[in-house]
Amino acid sequence: MLSDGERRFLAQQRVAHLATADRRALPHVVPVCFAILGRSLYITIDEKPKRRPGAALKRLRNIAENPAVAVVVDRYDEDWARLGWVMLRGHAEILREGTEHRDAQALLRSRYPQLGAMQIAKYPVIAVRIERTTSWGNLSVGAAG
Repeated sequence: MLSDGERRFLAQQRVAHLATADRRALPHVVPVCFAILGRSLYITIDEKPKRRPGAALKRLRNIAENPAVAVVVDRYDEDWARLGWVMLRGHAEILREGTEHRDAQALLRSRYPQLGAMQIAKYPVIAVRIERTTSWGNLSVGAAG
């Protein structure tokens, strides 16, 4: 599903943008931290300040109503020869406990040391089951200026 070049690009990038929509197809996009394992992309809810408590977040409400999501990971550079992005589309599940939930949070902690000081075990994990990928531009690892 993901090419080797897309996987390397995704591993190099730190921020993704998660697009969800409610049952009326009203879009909602938020920046997120992410990790990929196999054909799943994981996003945990964390302790950064939010307007609503974890369970009431719009992204989680939207996924419960409409599990179709898209995730875009991009790189911007003033030298437009270095622009690149990968878009992942699929269906999301909300994991609240269990082995996959625990393993996803461990994977995210290994990628983002900031999560080490947070009590994230009680928070849900969004598991995006990747069904389709699209990419464009310069995905080479050394392209960032």
